Amino acid sequence: MEENNQAAASSPWWMRVLVGRRPRRTLVRILVLSVTCFVVFKFVFRPISVKGISMEPTYRDGRINFVNRLAYRFHEPRRGDVICIPLAGESVMYLKRIVGLPGEIVSIKAGVLVIDGRPQAEPYVKYSQPWEIAERLLGTNEYFVVGDNRGMDQNDHVKGLVTRDHIVGKVLF
Repeated sequence: MEENNQAAASSPWWMRVLVGRRPRRTLVRILVLSVTCFVVFKFVFRPISVKGISMEPTYRDGRINFVNRLAYRFHEPRRGDVICIPLAGESVMYLKRIVGLPGEIVSIKAGVLVIDGRPQAEPYVKYSQPWEIAERLLGTNEYFVVGDNRGMDQNDHVKGLVTRDHIVGKVLF
């Protein structure tokens, strides 16, 4: 025991700070932490960068967010969830909000979301224009998605139907 203390005392201070008294244990900790980070950020939480203004003011251009890929393993997507949809493989993704669920009749009349004939409150929409989207019955595996920035011209905004298998995950923050 005294030999370990003498060896630790004779090593440079920076080595004791970085590695500690037990280098083997420190190496194992580093390996476990590295593997855990790799698995979590490769398969569970995917970092994404927001490009564009279609989700403003909720998600601003240039902001970094995380998508939880496991969010829908135990339950189906819900109205109001912000999801990630691939546009071109895994490299380009859209962030959109789910406003219509499978089996519902969805439309937008004079800028107001209407589900099954009833207007819906959307507190996350700060800017709006009088969009018009005809009624559409969603299939058993379809969701209707749209961005929060309804102040954009309707033709400049990507919106519409998404099937369940195209939803990558739920945006965390």
